[in-house]
Order: sequence, then C-alpha cells, then structure tokens
Amino acid sequence: MPYAAITYRVKPGHEEEIAEIFAGFQRVDTPDFSGDDGDAAGRLLGTGVFIKDDVLVRVIHYEGDFAAIGRHMAAQKGVHILETKLAPYLSVQRETDTTTPEGFAAHFREATMRPIAQLTVESHPAGAGTS
Repeated sequence: MPYAAITYRVKPGHEEEIAEIFAGFQRVDTPDFSGDDGDAAGRLLGTGVFIKDDVLVRVIHYEGDFAAIGRHMAAQKGVHILETKLAPYLSVQRETDTTTPEGFAAHFREATMRPIAQLTVESHPAGAGTS
C-alpha cells in the first residue's frame, strides 16, 4: 500500500506552535473516499506529520486512487480549519486559493513530493509473514 508526502515550507522557530495546530486537527469524517463517479476509490490508512526547521512533511498511507484523496480532503472542514491556522507560519504563501475544493485539490497535487522508494514487508525478498 503506497505512501505520499506533502510538503509545507514554514517559518523556522515556530515548531511548537505548528505542533499545537496539528495536535488539534479534526480528523476526516470517514477514511473511505470516492472518485469523480461516486464509486469507492480508496481508503486513508494513516497519516504522520513531521517538522524540522523550515520543512513540514505530512506522510499519507493510503490505498486506491491518490488523486481522489485531494478531492476528499478538500471537502473536510477540519482541513480548512488547519489550513487557516497554519497560514501565518508558511514561509511562502500559497499560489492557489485553498479555501475552494478545486484550489485545495490543486495545491495538494502541487505540494506532493516525488516518491523515489517505497519499501514494505510485502515487497521484501524474504517474503511477507514468514518467521
């Protein structure tokens, strides 16, 4: 099951304030998400958020269509609250308006890091689940 990483450039020296923002994050209403056609498109399996100096990274563990995640997240109230609270700490203001579903989905695509390796126990040469 794949992972994706979303980057944020933040002002250094505000790690605690940013940590507080994420500590109060309102989780999505459902981990299951749909595609444009309304059919099931995947599921969010987990999220981790990391910060070091001026870089904040959100790692998303998911299954299914990654493009549909941006649309799903754009419809979540908690995401927009977080984005509003995080805005003063961004070192580079967003070029897209993330208050609209389309703008948020566009930003989500633009901020996604290029994956260069994703290793899991399932892909290990020794095989999954062997003892």
